[in-house]
Amino acid sequence: MKTSEKLNIAIIQSDLIWENPEANRLQFERKVNQVDNATDLIILPEMFSTGFSMNASVLAETMSGETVQWMQKMASEKQLAIVGSIIISENDKFYNRLLFVYPSGKIEYYDKRHTFTLAKENEVFSEGKNKLIIEYKGWKICPLICYDLRFPVWSRNVENYDLLIYIASWPKVRISAWDALLKARAIENMCYTIGVNRTGKDGNNYEYVGHSIALDCLGNPLSKETNNDDEIILVQLDKTQQHKTREKLGFLNDKDAFILK
Repeated sequence: MKTSEKLNIAIIQSDLIWENPEANRLQFERKVNQVDNATDLIILPEMFSTGFSMNASVLAETMSGETVQWMQKMASEKQLAIVGSIIISENDKFYNRLLFVYPSGKIEYYDKRHTFTLAKENEVFSEGKNKLIIEYKGWKICPLICYDLRFPVWSRNVENYDLLIYIASWPKVRISAWDALLKARAIENMCYTIGVNRTGKDGNNYEYVGHSIALDCLGNPLSKETNNDDEIILVQLDKTQQHKTREKLGFLNDKDAFILK
């Protein structure tokens, strides 16, 4: 795979059809097909095929299930990578699993580390154990999920990654925290940071207002402010520019050393 100093990303901010994987796949297929061929990576929200549901025993799929196959099909047809999370059943456990699907169909995955206790996600889903660093087109990417955003130690940039991604179902009532924490994660980790949140209302009547955004390594927005609209947000990241800023300021050189247990 060719490396590139620039990465073209499409953020798909969308309402989700509650607990209806087939309908969500159809709506996202229409949206994915609107993205042009210059795009390198498409980012979808958390649990994009179902909404943030605890009904895992009914909705869970396997790693050879229809939504995984759909992601591979889309990645292959568009010749780009796609990332999003779905409900996975594996070894008699359920996971909120983020899938990074390469154009070749290869899959790397990350299981949500911090399950959302307020919604009792911890009572349904098993927590992940491992942080994932993806290497794609010469970029090192750290993908995380929603509630992980509140725990900066887990995202600490000890791997010298270039891009931090959060996919989410972050409700309107706490959206100011989403805005603030995304900016903080970008600044403290000196990296491009992208947050992708859903819109609309879910089956539990929680409202979501988007606020998906791309930030540079100083916390400055690279995309326009989004509210409660379904839209595709396009952004280009420049690794050379980020490297120059890191070299000039040197903040990552002074980070604390630690080991997570």
